[in-house]
Amino acid sequence: MRIERARKTGFCFGVRRALKMLEEAVDKYGAVETLGPVVHNQRVVDSLAQKGVIVVASPEETKGRSVAITSHGVPPQVRQDLQSRGLTVIDTTCPNVQKAQRAAKELSESGFGVVVYGDPNHPEVKGILGWAIGGGMATIDSQAVACRGKTSANGPNLPPRLGLLSQTTRNPDMFAGFISDVIRSLLPDIEEIRVINTLCNITRKRQLEAVELAGRVDMMIVVGGRNSANTRCLAEMCMSTGTETHHVETADEINEAWLKDKTSIGVTTGTSISDQVTEEVMHKLRTINQNLHSSSH
Repeated sequence: MRIERARKTGFCFGVRRALKMLEEAVDKYGAVETLGPVVHNQRVVDSLAQKGVIVVASPEETKGRSVAITSHGVPPQVRQDLQSRGLTVIDTTCPNVQKAQRAAKELSESGFGVVVYGDPNHPEVKGILGWAIGGGMATIDSQAVACRGKTSANGPNLPPRLGLLSQTTRNPDMFAGFISDVIRSLLPDIEEIRVINTLCNITRKRQLEAVELAGRVDMMIVVGGRNSANTRCLAEMCMSTGTETHHVETADEINEAWLKDKTSIGVTTGTSISDQVTEEVMHKLRTINQNLHSSSH
């Protein structure tokens, strides 16, 4: 059996940057609280906790003097609130997310209604919308935008000028389809539509490589947190090729039965997975392969 690991695996630049900033903050301040998990990977969160990084659910729960904004970012009001309370703020927001935040701010300041293609409940998306003056809307359903953009007896729900951007880890093809559907639905009622590409290029390259790998193996193993948007997107794209795909968080979740009668296995990871976890997955697959090979003789 051939077991092939994608070339691009492990932590992305944004995650590595956030972890380095947190470790430096702990060395400097002794303990740091983070507004939610810094990344969607419980193993990383547990490891940081042992070093003095404590997760809190909201700004109101902070008890220390130092607090970190996670790589997903927050609305500007949250940061202002933390600073007004005299707290030291460590901002680990991913540079790609910061780009999306600036885009939302600039669009809204120019009179555009802001629409973010993404999960409305994801912290990154909530943070991006927070930078849009007067708010905006987030959805993956183009019809939801069309309904709010149509002129009714009470007038249009969205401004006549619309700015579209995306959660950074979304599928580019699906974002393009979303844009096309919105334009087709709203063009008679809208004066101007501006699209800003806020997709993460690193994530895109990983997605393309994963799809290419999925196209030439019998099964894909996608490693990453259940709550990780970029990992879920990776798994969905691999599945879309028709290749059997399993999304796991750890090597322990791999089932030996999955590998029976398989001749080739591909492995890719989300951007919040360490090289150590990837190696554990590769080791588990090789061990199962050896066991299956031995039992067949």
